[in-house]
Amino acid sequence: MQFIDLKRQYALYRDEIAKAVEGVMESGQFILGPKVEELEEKLADYCGSRYGIGVSSGTDGLLLALMALGVGQGDEVLTTPFTFIATAEVIALLGARPLFADIDPLTYNLEPEGVAGALESLEKEGRRPKAIIAVSLYGQCPDLQGIMEIARPLGTPVIEDACQSFGATVKGSASCGVCDLSVTSFFPSKPLGCYGDGGMVFTDDTALADRVRSLRVHGQKRRYHHELLGINGRLDALQAAILLEKFRHFPKEVKMRQEAALRYATLLEPVSQQIRIPSVAEDRTSVHAQYTIEVPNREEVIEEMGRQGVPTAVHYPVPLHRQPVFSGLKTPSLTVAERAAGRVLSLPMHPYITEEEQKQVVDALAHALKE
Repeated sequence: MQFIDLKRQYALYRDEIAKAVEGVMESGQFILGPKVEELEEKLADYCGSRYGIGVSSGTDGLLLALMALGVGQGDEVLTTPFTFIATAEVIALLGARPLFADIDPLTYNLEPEGVAGALESLEKEGRRPKAIIAVSLYGQCPDLQGIMEIARPLGTPVIEDACQSFGATVKGSASCGVCDLSVTSFFPSKPLGCYGDGGMVFTDDTALADRVRSLRVHGQKRRYHHELLGINGRLDALQAAILLEKFRHFPKEVKMRQEAALRYATLLEPVSQQIRIPSVAEDRTSVHAQYTIEVPNREEVIEEMGRQGVPTAVHYPVPLHRQPVFSGLKTPSLTVAERAAGRVLSLPMHPYITEEEQKQVVDALAHALKE
């Protein structure tokens, strides 16, 4: 069994993808160009954003979003401690300092209450973050509108790290269509993934869009004329062509992910007293980039499930404020994030997982819980 079966998906779209790749090869346009522009337009329209800017990865997208906002040496950026390292990594790479607020125990996201509390504490010290990065973890957005309402009067821009949530909704709006800037990833295992690295930045702000476009090509607006210090953060045309073909099937795959999540919830009912299944808020939908439960004795469960041929993963075993690279930061104990990091376990999940495979996963889990 595969944790994420990308080969099964590729077999279904093989001919379409081969034709798209051949078209790019024949065009001779491999970096940016018409295919990237077409993808930018279609994805921006899908999520209700005015602009989409294709970039080289989700990580580079986050970096470019911060650069576009002018985040730099000595600034502070508020975010979650419970996510992949890239979210805080890009803050530190710019010489800024990541600040961490605890997460909601049900969604695992940084929700408005936590943001408000963190901002209030900072305000008492005469500090205000340069930006907020709200991560949409496991395929579900936090209450982005609520976070925006808190941040807007302070003049603090909000970035949605939507690297796991493209296709989700919150209060009727699409992920990547709510915040000042949003960033998604096309890493192969993401809900909409390419066959390499890739990402996209979204915004409604013309000036920010222009800055991101310039920053992704070494800060130039015209050839060899550099007004900004930028990076090489461009999206390849081959990846854009692949994504365009996969995007035609994306709404169907989102539905299939949601159906698979519902099947898991039903199948897991007999062990529901021993675990905690994912919680999706009533005003949101999830694309279930991961199907992450909480279990006791996680290492023993992982070992036993592995013996039965069922792969698992842990997203994420060490919260960011406990990572060695951030050991110099003075961060209070973030109890919810720390507890989650010790208990979360991701089960195999992708659009094409079958009910029989899910039964195999749940049977292995039930057996492991008895051991």
